[in-house]
Amino acid sequence: MSTTNDIYILAAKQISVQPPLTDEWLDDPLRYAAPYARAIDPDYRQHFAPNVARRLGKILKRALLTSRQVAAATGVTNPDAIITGTGLGCIENTEIFLNALVREGEELLTPTYFMQSTHNTISSLIAIDAGCRGYNSTYVHKGASFECALADAFAQLESRRIQTALVGAHDEMTPGYFTLLTRTGYLGRAAAGFSGEVALSMMLAAARRENALCRLRGVEMTYRPDSNALRQALLRLLQRAQCTLNDVDAVMTGVSGQQVNDQLYASVCTALFPRKPLLRYKHLFGEAYTASGLGVYAAAVCLSRQRIPAHLFAEHRRGEQRGVGHILFYSHAEGKNHSFILLSPCGK
Repeated sequence: MSTTNDIYILAAKQISVQPPLTDEWLDDPLRYAAPYARAIDPDYRQHFAPNVARRLGKILKRALLTSRQVAAATGVTNPDAIITGTGLGCIENTEIFLNALVREGEELLTPTYFMQSTHNTISSLIAIDAGCRGYNSTYVHKGASFECALADAFAQLESRRIQTALVGAHDEMTPGYFTLLTRTGYLGRAAAGFSGEVALSMMLAAARRENALCRLRGVEMTYRPDSNALRQALLRLLQRAQCTLNDVDAVMTGVSGQQVNDQLYASVCTALFPRKPLLRYKHLFGEAYTASGLGVYAAAVCLSRQRIPAHLFAEHRRGEQRGVGHILFYSHAEGKNHSFILLSPCGK
Protein backbone atom coordinates (compact mmCIF):
# COMPACT_ATOMS: atom_id res chain seq x y z
CA MET A 1 0.00 0.00 0.00
CA SER A 2 0.95 3.62 -0.43
CA THR A 3 2.71 5.34 2.46
CA THR A 4 1.45 8.86 1.70
CA ASN A 5 -1.40 8.54 4.16
CA ASP A 6 -2.83 11.92 3.20
CA ILE A 7 -6.20 11.11 4.77
CA TYR A 8 -8.03 13.60 6.94
CA ILE A 9 -10.83 13.68 9.47
CA LEU A 10 -12.69 16.72 8.23
CA ALA A 11 -15.29 16.99 11.00
CA ALA A 12 -16.98 14.95 13.71
CA LYS A 13 -20.21 15.34 15.67
CA GLN A 14 -21.34 13.42 18.74
CA ILE A 15 -24.39 12.76 20.86
CA SER A 16 -23.35 11.16 24.12
CA VAL A 17 -23.53 11.72 27.86
CA GLN A 18 -21.71 15.01 27.27
CA PRO A 19 -23.55 18.06 25.81
CA PRO A 20 -24.67 17.03 22.31
CA LEU A 21 -23.31 18.33 19.00
CA THR A 22 -20.62 20.46 20.71
CA ASP A 23 -17.08 20.12 22.02
CA GLU A 24 -17.92 21.77 25.37
CA TRP A 25 -16.63 18.72 27.23
CA LEU A 26 -13.08 19.82 26.38
CA ASP A 27 -13.33 22.78 28.77
CA ASP A 28 -16.20 21.89 31.09
CA PRO A 29 -17.06 18.18 31.07
CA LEU A 30 -20.03 16.68 32.87
CA ARG A 31 -19.19 14.10 35.53
CA TYR A 32 -21.15 10.97 36.37
CA ALA A 33 -21.17 8.98 39.60
CA ALA A 34 -24.00 6.54 38.74
CA PRO A 35 -23.10 3.24 37.00
CA TYR A 36 -25.41 3.99 34.06
CA ALA A 37 -26.24 7.13 32.07
CA ARG A 38 -28.17 7.66 28.87
CA ALA A 39 -27.13 10.14 26.21
CA ILE A 40 -28.23 13.77 26.36
CA ASP A 41 -30.51 14.17 23.37
CA PRO A 42 -30.89 17.54 21.63
CA ASP A 43 -34.33 18.96 20.84
CA TYR A 44 -35.12 16.92 17.75
CA ARG A 45 -38.08 19.19 16.95
CA GLN A 46 -35.53 21.72 15.72
CA HIS A 47 -34.06 19.25 13.27
CA PHE A 48 -36.80 16.85 12.11
CA ALA A 49 -40.37 17.18 10.94
CA PRO A 50 -42.79 15.73 13.54
CA ASN A 51 -43.75 12.77 11.35
CA VAL A 52 -40.08 11.86 10.82
CA ALA A 53 -39.13 12.16 14.50
CA ARG A 54 -42.17 10.13 15.54
CA ARG A 55 -41.32 7.06 13.48
CA LEU A 56 -37.59 6.92 14.27
CA GLY A 57 -36.08 5.38 17.39
CA LYS A 58 -33.48 7.25 19.45
CA ILE A 59 -30.41 5.68 17.88
CA LEU A 60 -31.68 6.39 14.37
CA LYS A 61 -32.42 10.03 15.18
CA ARG A 62 -28.99 10.41 16.71
CA ALA A 63 -27.22 8.79 13.75
CA LEU A 64 -29.19 10.77 11.20
CA LEU A 65 -28.69 14.10 12.97
CA THR A 66 -24.94 13.68 13.55
CA SER A 67 -24.45 12.63 9.92
CA ARG A 68 -26.41 15.65 8.69
CA GLN A 69 -24.39 17.96 10.91
CA VAL A 70 -21.10 16.56 9.63
CA ALA A 71 -22.29 16.83 6.03
CA ALA A 72 -23.28 20.46 6.58
CA ALA A 73 -19.95 21.27 8.25
CA THR A 74 -17.87 19.77 5.44
CA GLY A 75 -20.08 20.34 2.40
CA VAL A 76 -19.87 16.60 1.60
CA THR A 77 -23.57 15.88 1.26
CA ASN A 78 -23.12 12.69 -0.76
CA PRO A 79 -20.09 10.73 0.48
CA ASP A 80 -18.61 7.93 -1.58
CA ALA A 81 -19.05 5.48 1.30
CA ILE A 82 -21.08 5.13 4.46
CA ILE A 83 -19.50 2.77 6.99
CA THR A 84 -20.90 2.13 10.45
CA GLY A 85 -19.65 0.26 13.49
CA THR A 86 -22.18 -0.87 16.11
CA GLY A 87 -22.11 -3.47 18.83
CA LEU A 88 -25.82 -3.62 19.65
CA GLY A 89 -27.51 -1.93 16.71
CA CYS A 90 -31.08 -0.76 17.30
CA ILE A 91 -31.45 -2.65 20.57
CA GLU A 92 -34.33 -0.48 21.87
CA ASN A 93 -36.48 -1.17 18.80
CA THR A 94 -35.59 -4.85 19.08
CA GLU A 95 -36.76 -4.91 22.69
CA ILE A 96 -40.02 -3.11 21.86
CA PHE A 97 -40.80 -5.58 19.08
CA LEU A 98 -39.95 -8.67 21.15
CA ASN A 99 -41.90 -7.43 24.17
CA ALA A 100 -44.92 -6.82 21.95
CA LEU A 101 -44.46 -10.29 20.47
CA VAL A 102 -44.70 -11.82 23.92
CA ARG A 103 -47.54 -9.56 25.00
CA GLU A 104 -49.72 -9.80 21.89
CA GLY A 105 -49.04 -13.43 21.02
CA GLU A 106 -47.84 -12.67 17.48
CA GLU A 107 -50.95 -10.65 16.70
CA LEU A 108 -51.45 -6.92 16.05
CA LEU A 109 -47.71 -6.27 15.86
CA THR A 110 -46.36 -2.96 14.57
CA PRO A 111 -43.97 -3.74 11.70
CA THR A 112 -42.01 -0.47 12.06
CA TYR A 113 -40.09 -1.66 15.11
CA PHE A 114 -39.16 -4.89 13.35
CA MET A 115 -37.99 -3.09 10.21
CA GLN A 116 -35.86 -0.72 12.29
CA SER A 117 -34.37 -3.38 14.52
CA THR A 118 -31.62 -4.70 12.25
CA HIS A 119 -28.06 -3.48 12.69
CA ASN A 120 -27.65 -2.19 9.13
CA THR A 121 -30.74 0.01 9.44
CA ILE A 122 -28.44 2.83 10.60
CA SER A 123 -26.25 2.98 7.50
CA SER A 124 -29.25 2.41 5.25
CA LEU A 125 -31.22 5.27 6.76
CA ILE A 126 -28.29 7.67 6.37
CA ALA A 127 -27.81 6.61 2.75
CA ILE A 128 -31.49 7.10 1.92
CA ASP A 129 -31.49 10.51 3.58
CA ALA A 130 -28.35 11.61 1.71
CA GLY A 131 -29.29 9.98 -1.58
CA CYS A 132 -26.05 8.03 -1.44
CA ARG A 133 -25.90 4.98 -3.72
CA GLY A 134 -22.27 4.13 -3.08
CA TYR A 135 -20.50 1.66 -0.80
CA ASN A 136 -22.54 0.94 2.32
CA SER A 137 -21.38 -1.39 5.08
CA THR A 138 -21.97 -2.14 8.77
CA TYR A 139 -19.53 -3.86 11.12
CA VAL A 140 -20.94 -5.69 14.13
CA HIS A 141 -17.97 -7.03 16.08
CA LYS A 142 -18.74 -5.99 19.67
CA GLY A 143 -15.89 -3.89 21.04
CA ALA A 144 -13.96 -3.88 17.75
CA SER A 145 -16.85 -2.65 15.59
CA PHE A 146 -15.72 0.97 15.21
CA GLU A 147 -12.10 0.05 14.55
CA CYS A 148 -13.22 -2.31 11.76
CA ALA A 149 -15.31 0.44 10.20
CA LEU A 150 -12.44 2.93 10.40
CA ALA A 151 -9.93 0.42 9.00
CA ASP A 152 -12.24 -0.27 6.05
CA ALA A 153 -12.61 3.44 5.31
CA PHE A 154 -8.88 4.06 5.66
CA ALA A 155 -7.96 1.21 3.29
CA GLN A 156 -10.36 2.41 0.62
CA LEU A 157 -9.29 6.03 0.93
CA GLU A 158 -5.62 5.09 0.87
CA SER A 159 -6.05 3.03 -2.30
CA ARG A 160 -8.09 5.91 -3.80
CA ARG A 161 -11.10 3.70 -4.48
CA ILE A 162 -13.10 6.45 -2.79
CA GLN A 163 -12.48 10.11 -1.97
CA THR A 164 -14.82 10.61 0.99
CA ALA A 165 -16.31 8.35 3.66
CA LEU A 166 -18.82 8.92 6.43
CA VAL A 167 -17.78 6.69 9.35
CA GLY A 168 -20.07 6.21 12.34
CA ALA A 169 -20.04 4.63 15.79
CA HIS A 170 -23.54 4.11 17.18
CA ASP A 171 -24.74 2.24 20.26
CA GLU A 172 -27.51 2.69 22.77
CA MET A 173 -27.86 1.07 26.17
CA THR A 174 -31.37 0.37 27.40
CA PRO A 175 -32.18 -0.17 31.09
CA GLY A 176 -33.10 -3.79 30.37
CA TYR A 177 -29.87 -4.57 28.55
CA PHE A 178 -27.82 -2.78 31.21
CA THR A 179 -29.48 -4.98 33.84
CA LEU A 180 -28.58 -8.07 31.80
CA LEU A 181 -24.93 -7.04 31.45
CA THR A 182 -24.81 -6.20 35.14
CA ARG A 183 -26.01 -9.70 36.02
CA THR A 184 -23.29 -11.22 33.88
CA GLY A 185 -20.70 -9.01 35.58
CA TYR A 186 -19.71 -7.20 32.36
CA LEU A 187 -20.97 -3.82 33.64
CA GLY A 188 -22.13 -2.23 36.85
CA ARG A 189 -19.35 -3.37 39.17
CA ALA A 190 -18.53 -1.13 42.10
CA ALA A 191 -15.93 1.56 41.27
CA ALA A 192 -15.80 0.30 37.68
CA GLY A 193 -16.72 3.42 35.77
CA PHE A 194 -20.09 3.79 34.13
CA SER A 195 -21.96 2.72 31.04
CA GLY A 196 -22.92 5.31 28.42
CA GLU A 197 -24.23 5.64 24.88
CA VAL A 198 -22.53 6.56 21.61
CA ALA A 199 -23.62 8.41 18.49
CA LEU A 200 -20.64 9.63 16.50
CA SER A 201 -20.33 10.57 12.84
CA MET A 202 -17.09 11.69 11.24
CA MET A 203 -16.28 12.61 7.65
CA LEU A 204 -13.02 11.33 6.20
CA ALA A 205 -11.45 12.52 2.96
CA ALA A 206 -8.44 11.71 0.82
CA ALA A 207 -7.58 15.39 0.42
CA ARG A 208 -7.11 18.14 2.97
CA ARG A 209 -9.84 20.76 3.28
CA GLU A 210 -10.04 23.96 5.22
CA ASN A 211 -10.68 23.55 8.96
CA ALA A 212 -10.10 19.78 8.94
CA LEU A 213 -9.76 18.33 12.44
CA CYS A 214 -6.64 16.25 11.95
CA ARG A 215 -4.79 13.77 9.81
CA LEU A 216 -5.45 10.02 10.08
CA ARG A 217 -2.08 8.34 9.60
CA GLY A 218 -3.05 4.69 9.88
CA VAL A 219 -5.06 1.91 11.51
CA GLU A 220 -3.53 -1.39 12.62
CA MET A 221 -5.54 -4.25 14.14
CA THR A 222 -4.45 -7.62 15.47
CA TYR A 223 -6.30 -10.54 17.07
CA ARG A 224 -5.09 -12.30 20.22
CA PRO A 225 -1.47 -11.20 19.82
CA ASP A 226 1.38 -12.13 22.10
CA SER A 227 3.68 -9.34 23.28
CA ASN A 228 5.94 -9.62 20.23
CA ALA A 229 3.05 -9.59 17.73
CA LEU A 230 1.59 -6.53 19.44
CA ARG A 231 4.91 -4.72 19.24
CA GLN A 232 5.25 -5.63 15.55
CA ALA A 233 1.76 -4.28 14.84
CA LEU A 234 2.74 -0.96 16.42
CA LEU A 235 5.98 -0.82 14.44
CA ARG A 236 4.15 -1.52 11.18
CA LEU A 237 1.81 1.38 11.85
CA LEU A 238 4.64 3.78 12.67
CA GLN A 239 6.76 2.70 9.71
CA ARG A 240 3.90 3.14 7.25
CA ALA A 241 3.28 6.60 8.70
CA GLN A 242 7.01 7.35 8.35
CA CYS A 243 7.48 8.27 11.98
CA THR A 244 8.81 6.74 15.19
CA LEU A 245 7.55 6.32 18.73
CA ASN A 246 9.62 9.37 19.68
CA ASP A 247 7.25 11.47 17.56
CA VAL A 248 4.23 10.42 19.64
CA ASP A 249 3.32 13.01 22.29
CA ALA A 250 0.57 11.07 24.09
CA VAL A 251 -1.27 7.74 24.04
CA MET A 252 -5.07 7.65 24.33
CA THR A 253 -6.26 4.49 26.08
CA GLY A 254 -9.58 2.90 26.96
CA VAL A 255 -9.04 2.59 30.71
CA SER A 256 -12.47 2.51 32.31
CA GLY A 257 -12.14 1.56 35.97
CA GLN A 258 -12.81 -2.13 35.37
CA GLN A 259 -9.92 -4.03 36.93
CA VAL A 260 -9.36 -6.72 34.29
CA ASN A 261 -9.66 -4.18 31.46
CA ASP A 262 -7.29 -1.67 33.03
CA GLN A 263 -4.67 -4.22 34.09
CA LEU A 264 -4.13 -5.18 30.46
CA TYR A 265 -3.80 -1.52 29.45
CA ALA A 266 -1.25 -0.99 32.21
CA SER A 267 0.75 -4.02 31.11
CA VAL A 268 0.81 -3.06 27.42
CA CYS A 269 1.54 0.61 28.05
CA THR A 270 4.40 -0.23 30.40
CA ALA A 271 5.93 -2.55 27.81
CA LEU A 272 5.42 -0.48 24.64
CA PHE A 273 5.45 3.18 25.71
CA PRO A 274 6.65 3.41 29.32
CA ARG A 275 7.53 7.12 29.26
CA LYS A 276 4.63 8.44 27.22
CA PRO A 277 1.82 10.49 28.82
CA LEU A 278 -1.32 8.37 28.97
CA LEU A 279 -4.76 9.81 28.22
CA ARG A 280 -8.26 8.51 28.97
CA TYR A 281 -11.80 9.32 27.85
CA LYS A 282 -14.21 6.73 29.28
CA HIS A 283 -14.40 8.57 32.61
CA LEU A 284 -16.21 11.30 30.62
CA PHE A 285 -18.10 9.33 27.95
CA GLY A 286 -18.67 5.98 29.61
CA GLU A 287 -18.26 2.39 28.48
CA ALA A 288 -19.96 1.08 25.33
CA TYR A 289 -19.13 -1.34 22.55
CA THR A 290 -18.20 1.53 20.22
CA ALA A 291 -16.88 3.93 22.88
CA SER A 292 -13.54 3.83 21.04
CA GLY A 293 -15.12 6.07 18.40
CA LEU A 294 -15.47 8.77 21.05
CA GLY A 295 -11.85 8.18 22.07
CA VAL A 296 -10.63 8.83 18.53
CA TYR A 297 -12.94 11.84 18.34
CA ALA A 298 -11.53 13.19 21.62
CA ALA A 299 -7.97 12.82 20.31
CA ALA A 300 -8.93 14.54 17.04
CA VAL A 301 -10.41 17.52 18.89
CA CYS A 302 -7.27 17.83 21.00
CA LEU A 303 -5.11 17.87 17.88
CA SER A 304 -7.37 20.42 16.21
CA ARG A 305 -7.27 22.73 19.26
CA GLN A 306 -3.57 21.95 19.82
CA ARG A 307 -4.06 21.32 23.51
CA ILE A 308 -4.79 18.43 25.84
CA PRO A 309 -6.77 19.47 28.95
CA ALA A 310 -5.67 18.22 32.34
CA HIS A 311 -8.80 16.12 32.87
CA LEU A 312 -7.86 13.79 30.00
CA PHE A 313 -4.56 12.70 31.52
CA ALA A 314 -4.55 9.42 33.40
CA GLU A 315 -1.97 10.93 35.76
CA HIS A 316 -3.99 13.35 37.86
CA ARG A 317 -1.09 15.66 38.65
CA ARG A 318 -0.47 16.64 35.05
CA GLY A 319 -1.53 20.05 33.82
CA GLU A 320 -2.78 21.08 30.40
CA GLN A 321 -0.43 20.33 27.52
CA ARG A 322 -0.21 22.70 24.54
CA GLY A 323 1.34 21.99 21.17
CA VAL A 324 0.56 18.40 20.20
CA GLY A 325 2.31 16.59 17.35
CA HIS A 326 0.95 13.03 17.32
CA ILE A 327 -1.55 11.10 19.43
CA LEU A 328 -1.54 7.32 19.34
CA PHE A 329 -4.87 5.68 20.14
CA TYR A 330 -4.64 2.19 21.62
CA SER A 331 -7.60 -0.01 22.52
CA HIS A 332 -8.40 -3.62 23.20
CA ALA A 333 -11.77 -5.37 23.22
CA GLU A 334 -11.96 -7.95 26.02
CA GLY A 335 -8.24 -8.60 25.58
CA LYS A 336 -8.76 -10.16 22.14
CA ASN A 337 -8.94 -7.46 19.46
CA HIS A 338 -6.14 -4.91 19.80
CA SER A 339 -6.03 -1.73 17.73
CA PHE A 340 -3.58 1.11 17.12
CA ILE A 341 -4.72 4.33 15.42
CA LEU A 342 -2.29 7.17 14.75
CA LEU A 343 -3.47 10.78 14.45
CA SER A 344 -1.52 13.97 13.79
CA PRO A 345 -2.27 17.64 13.10
CA CYS A 346 -3.12 18.58 9.53
CA GLY A 347 0.27 20.14 8.95
CA LYS A 348 2.29 17.09 10.04
